[in-house]
Amino acid sequence: MYYTYTLKSSKSHTFYVGYTSDLQKRLKEHNSGMTQATKAYIPWKIAFYAAFETEKLAKDFELYLKSGSGRSFSYKRLVP
Repeated sequence: MYYTYTLKSSKSHTFYVGYTSDLQKRLKEHNSGMTQATKAYIPWKIAFYAAFETEKLAKDFELYLKSGSGRSFSYKRLVP
């Protein structure tokens, strides 16, 4: 399985969208500072995730969530 996820920073009101095949491992990487893009906003919590059968589907959904309409959809429907 592959996952598209949205993280919310506990430090600020910042969100991060990504995809992975191991959600728990990836969250640990974000919270340990191993990811340059999210290092400044540690700690992170999972706000939303969706499971997909293929990497392509997960990546396509990630790209949608990073688009303007996907970001609006995410703020209205997926994250608290």
